[in-house]
Amino acid sequence: MGHPSEGRLFGRRRRANVQGGRQHDHRVKVTPEEEAQLLRLAEAQHVTVPRLLVESALASAAGETPTERKQAMAELFALHRLLAAVSNNVNQIARATNASGEIQAETAATVKKVREVAVRIDRALDGLGFGQ
Repeated sequence: MGHPSEGRLFGRRRRANVQGGRQHDHRVKVTPEEEAQLLRLAEAQHVTVPRLLVESALASAAGETPTERKQAMAELFALHRLLAAVSNNVNQIARATNASGEIQAETAATVKKVREVAVRIDRALDGLGFGQ
């Protein structure tokens, strides 16, 4: 079995230990429906319910938790790598087209991929609160 955070670009499910431990705890009662919703939200962020509650309550004014920020950064890094790969393909197609004077067979598929990447970038930015 691998390390608990193996396969994750950032972070872990539980919060890091602090020197002296955490001195206070709080008990929160929830309905079955609220529990289900908390579990869904925690699972979507790959954190525990207690971590979700603390991060959500202590989130910045923008309402973004550290976990959400890390996930957004991971998505932006992935988009950056994808955009670099697509740009490389566009350059190769342009070079071949300029050399032969003929439109390359891969052009349509590459243009389609550029549009898909642009949509993903728009969605990522919308998720960060840009464009609203």
